[in-house]
Amino acid sequence: MALADPTRRTILKQLAQGEARITDLARPFVLSFNAISKHIRVLEHAGLVRRRRNGREHVLSFEAAPLDEALDWIETQRAFWTNRLNALDALLTAKDKHRAPRAPRTTQITTQRKTPKK
Repeated sequence: MALADPTRRTILKQLAQGEARITDLARPFVLSFNAISKHIRVLEHAGLVRRRRNGREHVLSFEAAPLDEALDWIETQRAFWTNRLNALDALLTAKDKHRAPRAPRTTQITTQRKTPKK
């Protein structure tokens, strides 16, 4: 959910290049400072952003660990389902090879001529 919004993804792209103050992050957006702060809180809640205070300034940094955890989960799921689907494919292929071939079905199409009305 934290990555669903394009504003939050843009903020993370900026932070991936290095730490930044909230005011610097907010500058390119046409959103209010409060709206940007809400987006940052969502990212903090997801563990993707860390905030530290330097006097009155709030400096943010990117935290990749939650994305690494998600990637690990996705790769595990991909491996599991790839193995399952490959096994299913092998089973169905083997079943098709053992099935006796059937004679092709023929369908007769009949057409009726209509006689014109006089």
